[in-house]
Order: sequence, then structure tokens, then C-alpha cells
Amino acid sequence: MESLELTFQVRFFIALGLGFLLGLERETSGLAQQHQPIAGVRTYSLISMYGFGCAWLAQNGVPAVLPLGLISIVVLAGIEYAGRIREGHQGWTSSVAVLITYVIGALTLNTIIWLPLALGIISAILLSEKTRIEHFVESLKKFELFAILKFLVVTVLVLPLLPNREFTQFNLNPVGTWKIVILISTIGFVGYFLMKKFGSQYGLWLSGLLGGIVSSTAVSVAMGRMAQKSPEISAQALRSSLLASSVMYVRILLIIAIMGPGFLPLIWWRLLVLAGLGVVLSLTTGVRGGVSKSSLDSGLSNPFEISPALVFSVLFLTLQVVTILVKSHFGNSGLLILSFIVGVTDIDPFILSILSSKTISTVLVSAIIISMLGNTLIKGVYFGSLARTARRDAILRYGTLAVLHIPLVFL
Repeated sequence: MESLELTFQVRFFIALGLGFLLGLERETSGLAQQHQPIAGVRTYSLISMYGFGCAWLAQNGVPAVLPLGLISIVVLAGIEYAGRIREGHQGWTSSVAVLITYVIGALTLNTIIWLPLALGIISAILLSEKTRIEHFVESLKKFELFAILKFLVVTVLVLPLLPNREFTQFNLNPVGTWKIVILISTIGFVGYFLMKKFGSQYGLWLSGLLGGIVSSTAVSVAMGRMAQKSPEISAQALRSSLLASSVMYVRILLIIAIMGPGFLPLIWWRLLVLAGLGVVLSLTTGVRGGVSKSSLDSGLSNPFEISPALVFSVLFLTLQVVTILVKSHFGNSGLLILSFIVGVTDIDPFILSILSSKTISTVLVSAIIISMLGNTLIKGVYFGSLARTARRDAILRYGTLAVLHIPLVFL
């Protein structure tokens, strides 16, 4: 945005446009509610230009005019608000919108342009989505609000405090480990609200589809935990976990197409076959009806749980150490054995290291397939160890998918 030539004239018309946008929203909202708004398109446009003019005067030797202009707008908004109170009207959203419009007009000249643009557009969205926001607040339970606060603490406050460097010869990175905690917790967190919005069947299906793009292993842990807390959704959770595993093959295929296109002729059809088999196993998972909303609310009482993610991160670190020890012991000759062991941690770095190789061979393709075999088995273990009611079905389906990797290794 700042790479464009933002002249004085361009900034002026941006200020005018943002004022017009807010005024349009306020006037449209007032007409929809069949009452006269305190200000419309013309007034908001004038207020924005007033802020722009005060900012220009402040830049040209009259610095006091900018705060005085804000004070004058506050006084006018206060007088108007007092009049509406006497008439029995409630709420002061429009009065705040007037003040924001003045600030937007001033910022358009004084700062980088994305800030007033963000303020103007987001303000218009918040003003126009009043009904939806109020409905969301009314439906939000106290434990859900507390979960959102915990999520913000884990992601916004804790992560920046951790050192972003590797320790010991095993390359243990606190930031990398905490990102795993965030990833697993976030998938379960998002899955809860998707399930609340779309129902247990479609919400978890969508959560698995989207989560598989990021990490199918994290989805397996998160879904297993949800099934552990609410056994009646075990089948839906297993379906979501298997669907995420299916998405993994497509994601890896895209990585290979970008980073190592020379491998595509040898591997593309294998990955598509595995993805199709995963989808079949997912869709044939027995789901008898949905889950009632009351049962769902009582079963899933904590949308953001960090303890399972911490346990998984410790296990991940342990397997990372084992992987490095195997590398140092077997060397290149143990590539296929190593690929299976690496599959229980994180296959993306291993696959990227193979794609960076200057040679293309069936042995390297087999190593990629074997790593995905190991990854499939460990996801079944993760899910089955958490979801006891679906343990047998999880072992059967993940075991079947893992076995189906074997012929593709030798073909």
C-alpha cells in the first residue's frame, strides 16, 4: 500500500471516502430500524474532512488545532447524546462513530495509510453486524469466554517470551515446540466452535478438512481428545481424523510439485490412491445420526484444553531425539528404517530433505511412502489411546490404511 504514490490529494479523497462509508452505514442502519440517525452520509463525510483539515493545519504551524478540533467534536456529540437521552433513546454507538470518523480523517494525512483504512473498514463492519454480534454474545457461555482468553494467553503472550534458538545437539527449539502446542490446541478449539455452529457431524468434518492442510497428526490428537471428553461423537471424530489424513497426501503432493517436480512421475498416482483410500475409510466410518445440542454442550465443556497438547509435544520431542540418534547410528544406509521412524514425528522436514537431493530414484520414493506409513500408524495410536470407545475402529481403519502403503512401496 505504501509503495503507491499517496499524494496529498489522494489522501484527501481517501479520508472523504472513509467518512462517506461510515455515514452510509449509519444512515442505512437508521432507515432499516425506522428512526432518524443522528448523522448521515453528508455529516460523516464533513467530519472526516474536518479531521483531515485540522491535521493539515497542525502540520503547518498550528499544532493546537488538532486537539481543539477533537474537543469540539466531543462537545457536539455530547450535546446530541444528551438530547437523545431526554427523548428516551438508548445507546451511544453513533456518537463513538462520529469521534472515530474525525480520528480517521486526521490519521489519513498523518500516518501510514493502512491504519485509517483498517479503522474505517473494520468500524463499518462492526456497525453493520450489530445483530450478529449481539446474537454471538448472547449464545457465548462463560467457560467459552474463559477458553478464548486462555487461547489468547497461549498464543499472544507466551510464544513471544520463549527463546527462538536450538538447544543441545538434538536441536530442541522452545518456540518450535510451543508452536506444536498452539497448533493442536487451536485445532481442537476451532473444531469445538465449528461443531457448535454446524453440528457434530458437519462441524467435525470441516475441522478435519481444514486441519489436515496444516497437520493431520495434530487433528488426530485434537479429535481423539474431543472423543474422550464426549464418547457419543467418537465416530464423527474418527471420520474427521481420517479425512485429515487423506488431505495430508494431497498436501504432500503439492509440496513435491513445488519443491521436487522431478519426483512427480514416480509418486503422484501413489499419493492420489492413498488419498482416495483414506476418503473411503473416512466416509464408511459408521455414524448413526447426529448428537443432540444438549448432549454436545454437556459433553464438550472445555473448548480449549492445553494438557493433551503438552503431552503430545513432550512425546514429539522424545521421538525427535530418537530420530537424531538413529541418523547418527545408521547413516545413509539406514534410510528406509529412518523414514519409518521419522514418520512418527514430522514427515515434512524429512520429505523436504529428500526433495533437495540431486538424484531421483525409486528408493527415495519408497522412503517417502514409508515415512507416511509410519505417520499413519502413529496417528492411529494417538487417536486410539485417547478415544477408548472408538479404539477398535481406529486401529482397524488406520491399520488398514497403513497396510495399503506397503504394495505402493514395491510397485
